[in-house]
Amino acid sequence: MESTEVESDILRRVRTLLRELDGHHPSCQHDRGMLRWTLHKKIDQNPSSSSILVRILVKELERAERGDFRHYIIPLLHTLMYTLIKAPCISDELCSRVYDFCKKLLTLPKPFCTIGLDYAVRLKMERAAPGMLYQRMVISEQSLKSNPYPYQEKIFIFADPELLSEAICNALVTDTRAAQLSQSPRVCMCYVIIHAMQAALGEGCDLSGLRMSLQDMPMSEVEHWFQQVVAAVECAGSEASVDREQHVDRLEKIYCALLGSLPPGDAPLGRLQDIPLPNPNISFHLWKEDDQLWKELVLFIRPLSQSCEPDRLSQDLDNFEIQDIISECECCEQTRFSVLSTDSGIERDLPPAAEEPFAPCSTDTEQSRLQRKGGIKKKPSPLESMAFLQAGCNGPGAKPAAKAQKRTGVPTKPPAPLQRLHTARVVLLGDDRLLGRLAQAYHSLRKRETRRVFLTPRLNLQFYYIPVVTGQRSAPTAATHAAAGPEELCEVAGYLGRADPWYESNINTLCHMIPKLATMPSSPSKHLVTDLFITDVIAYYVRMGAQPVCFQVYAVKVFFNDPALEPAEDVFLTELCAQVQESISHRELSLTKKKTTLEGPGIDLAVTYKKVVVSERAKEVSASLRSTGLVMKAIPADEAEDLLCLNVNVTEIIKINNLSGRSFSAVANRLKTRDIKIRSTEQRPFTVCLDKDSRRTYRNVISVEVSPCLEPSYCLQKTRTMKSSVHEAEDVGLVKYMPKSLLLPINTFAGVIQ
Repeated sequence: MESTEVESDILRRVRTLLRELDGHHPSCQHDRGMLRWTLHKKIDQNPSSSSILVRILVKELERAERGDFRHYIIPLLHTLMYTLIKAPCISDELCSRVYDFCKKLLTLPKPFCTIGLDYAVRLKMERAAPGMLYQRMVISEQSLKSNPYPYQEKIFIFADPELLSEAICNALVTDTRAAQLSQSPRVCMCYVIIHAMQAALGEGCDLSGLRMSLQDMPMSEVEHWFQQVVAAVECAGSEASVDREQHVDRLEKIYCALLGSLPPGDAPLGRLQDIPLPNPNISFHLWKEDDQLWKELVLFIRPLSQSCEPDRLSQDLDNFEIQDIISECECCEQTRFSVLSTDSGIERDLPPAAEEPFAPCSTDTEQSRLQRKGGIKKKPSPLESMAFLQAGCNGPGAKPAAKAQKRTGVPTKPPAPLQRLHTARVVLLGDDRLLGRLAQAYHSLRKRETRRVFLTPRLNLQFYYIPVVTGQRSAPTAATHAAAGPEELCEVAGYLGRADPWYESNINTLCHMIPKLATMPSSPSKHLVTDLFITDVIAYYVRMGAQPVCFQVYAVKVFFNDPALEPAEDVFLTELCAQVQESISHRELSLTKKKTTLEGPGIDLAVTYKKVVVSERAKEVSASLRSTGLVMKAIPADEAEDLLCLNVNVTEIIKINNLSGRSFSAVANRLKTRDIKIRSTEQRPFTVCLDKDSRRTYRNVISVEVSPCLEPSYCLQKTRTMKSSVHEAEDVGLVKYMPKSLLLPINTFAGVIQ
């Protein structure tokens, strides 16, 4: 009877979740976004009901496929997989049903086939080695040392202190720190051991006795058994010849060795117990420096020390760079001389190595003649030399500074390719203005990597976005965007929510919830909600959100009315706003009034752009008009529109002559383009604001050029190709296969559902 009630309660919760996806929000508006969270918390309180939830979700998935309710499939599948990862034990029959359903998704278009393939591969490993998905998640998120699975992950939360209130920032710092307090490496290793045993042995596992045994062990023994369990699970998941029964037998031997002669625990057998999934490693950062993102990513791969403070980061980088310059100078000071080569360069012309009668005293001389001396290196600019990474660059795949030449007959061993063992999950908390800073930082990072590659072959970089809007704004921002509402400041979040309903349900609801929870008065109920809810939602988002939506980054070149000033180059992601600048001098003011009386308000502009047509052929259009301003929108209002296109809204002033006199009217013109040039023909300046951020405002602008930002690596390779073939206008060679435009990927649960 109790099982029936539990099943009906879970079914009711799942159906409520589906109704919210249809737009039927719950009666209590504050429950929006918490339905998934409360469902998983309900299962955590009663771990034995996890199989019931998986069975219900499989039935709902099959029903959604038959009824062609495709918008249900991805939310249900993510909910199911998250339940399966956290579940203490799931039968092979249930895993098989989920695996078969994922294979059916391969016949559907993207993103269904992509997600189906990913989960099918994971489920195949989970069926062979129960608990493998949980184990890999804990090892990577907690950076536990393990040779069979050496991957590491970290979550970086970035927030702009000028856009979020101090109370919100302090609350987020407190929550992220509190989430790490009870998660020592020893505790996480014990979780992995216990979960693997329960997943394989099921209800026959004495968890109480196992906990007692691990609790009394020294750290070295816990680490030993942890490595044994990890090796057994990874071996079973990677080897096709090892079946589930062999894996269970192998873990049972480890289980018996762990318990030894220990008396059985107090907890009765036959009941599954919850093994917590530790919170991921999260660090919170206030974005104060332009290159702060790059520095944090570098320190994640090559930490300077275990107790490096962020305030000392810049000083430490400088110290390491000085050491690198000194080492390079020492290398350059070695004696350099030329040696006349007398060999033919053909291996068979050389005498055999065994027949070479070298005297002991002549060995060093010969080696010195054949040894390659250190060459003169170009001194990089500060912070560009990646100086503090020199120790890390000597790892696998790195090229030593000096190496003796190989003798004949000794095969040269090719360097091992670098592996992306680190994954940085960067979560942005804020609005479109913060994403504009991210676009700048990402463009700068790609230029650094083009000049000297370090992060790209070693780091898997993922971006996530959680919109947060508060009523408080900085003074300059409020002056420029006084009438901007939450929708205008969160256009990217609105687009992602329309493209992915599960993102709308779980992430966009945090837009106003985080400020409310952060400003709640201190009480036990407040800590219960914030410590569990905010941290859990962020963890769920970064764990399950793996489908990127790519936004075009646009390059802008700004020319000023002062010829002595060099043109400024910048990038933007969401919006460029140009407005007529107020006249400063008395002479300019009088001329402006006279011009306004004759021609109307605004300034005369010459606009040249490439019109977007269906045939994708470039059609250049030129126009002259009088305008008070224009706005370029890179985020479409509808998810069906082209995301790689600019929507330009120009406010044109039309002069009307009638019997009563001259009058003027404002007409809104809209055009689509990817490249556009705007120039003030009467030399009157205007202002340009990027990404709605008044801190990125350019004044005294006379001309603007906007085009899709090119990938820096593409530009470098294109330059090299043009040097070898000057008359080639089209992309040839390697350039043809390189990404041309710089796209900023932001992960969601489903990407864009067509």
